[in-house]
Amino acid sequence: MTFTQLEVFAALARAGSFSRAAALLGITQSAVSHALRALEGELQVQLVRREGTHSPLTDAGTRLLQRANDILQQQEALRQEADAERGIARGTLHVASFGATSSLRLLPLLIAEYRRRQPAVQVQVDERNDDTVVRWLLERRVEVGFVVLPDERFETLPLVEDELVALLPAAHRLAGQRSIAAADLQGEPFIRTSAGSGTQIDRFLAEAGAQPDAIYHFEQISSMLGFVAQGHAVAIAARLAVPEEPPAGMVYRSLSPRQRRITGLAVRNLQRLSPAAAGFVALAQEMARQKRFG
Repeated sequence: MTFTQLEVFAALARAGSFSRAAALLGITQSAVSHALRALEGELQVQLVRREGTHSPLTDAGTRLLQRANDILQQQEALRQEADAERGIARGTLHVASFGATSSLRLLPLLIAEYRRRQPAVQVQVDERNDDTVVRWLLERRVEVGFVVLPDERFETLPLVEDELVALLPAAHRLAGQRSIAAADLQGEPFIRTSAGSGTQIDRFLAEAGAQPDAIYHFEQISSMLGFVAQGHAVAIAARLAVPEEPPAGMVYRSLSPRQRRITGLAVRNLQRLSPAAAGFVALAQEMARQKRFG
């Protein structure tokens, strides 16, 4: 078993196909196939199902992926530690982000300062929905991820607090209220999203037994804003995920009771972070202490 074989397996899990994995790694598709066959032969278990252009992991592959990613993370950490012993700070840091709050409000400030302090470290960012960020952290596909707190599965660092708000067409019957209760949304055309705070929104509605008519489902906040502004539906989103001033044709209203939300960084184990990841977390903690987010 080689690190190259594990890297190919991990890339294939991310990409979902041999051709995309080859493009991701900058090698030929036949080289991907060869490395995977060799790894499966040594382990004597099938890791990937060959299903035309799509190549999902088998159950065994899914179980072994976390171990493979853990080995690769520790390999990267070992290289970084060795470089640090020689007075060199370099390597690659993989970060998962879940949307507008972290990608637009937190990461630009963090990365700008981090690059100034660690210019030789390459930061790779993948934006996914909340559930995927959590899964990638659990599978060790990334060392650091932005999550909504609390989350007892990880060691976490709170960075910024905001709240969930109702997004309403300016002419809507509820737009004149100072706050919106879950019951107010009963039967209303509603935009459902799994990005940002989908679980918290569902809980807010369920606790009051409210059932808006969720006829739209969008992942992008821009799509939600457009539909609300045009009067098609109402929605709920995090305050930091939407523009500071409501777009023309819509208003923001607090929820009742207030729904506070805390966004932060999550890692599997602070003591096992690579130097690059440890430096990133330390910088985030410093900037949060200085209240530079929000």
